[in-house]
Amino acid sequence: MSTPLAVPGIPFELIPSAGSEWVVAGERVEVVAPAHTDLFIDPSGESGTAAETMLNAVTLLGAPGAGDFVFSGRVDAEFRAMFDAAVLLVWADDRHWAKLCFEQSPAGTPMVVSVVTRGVSDDANAFTVDGETVWLRVSRVGRLFALHASTDGDWWHFVRAFALGDEIGDVQLGFEGQSPTGEGCRVSFDRVSFTRETLGDLRDGR
Repeated sequence: MSTPLAVPGIPFELIPSAGSEWVVAGERVEVVAPAHTDLFIDPSGESGTAAETMLNAVTLLGAPGAGDFVFSGRVDAEFRAMFDAAVLLVWADDRHWAKLCFEQSPAGTPMVVSVVTRGVSDDANAFTVDGETVWLRVSRVGRLFALHASTDGDWWHFVRAFALGDEIGDVQLGFEGQSPTGEGCRVSFDRVSFTRETLGDLRDGR
């Protein structure tokens, strides 16, 4: 079993996925995502099983426990190839998860992207980012999850809200790095925050 890691700003331990080499240095946590790694179930049915996909992802996850929360951090990635990404991840089981990504688009532009998986994955682009970093935020309000992104860590753009399913109980929460089409990508996260609070109006920018 992988050794748990303590990440500043998170009041619970996180477990690295098998074989991954996450590093916590000061307030920063980072990993190099190996070549051809991803977390995605192609809705066409052509991408293989969820178990195979999960084994191919580098994740760092822990259990936040029951109740509402707000989880955020500043992320960056050394983009080299299409779909390289630094990710905040919500994981329920191998058929139900969601990720909020700072990702290299096919046009070569950094972009905020979200994926919600309920049996199979969807894929939704939010907005492009003129810069090397972005702030990402995942919140839980009852059975609802909300995703937001920010270019300054102050004003938050609503990305989407969703539920993972009626039978979903406790989730795990944390980070992911991926390089689906490339030869690897270094991703990092800092200014990480986890608070026990209930987000108000999901669309008011706060």
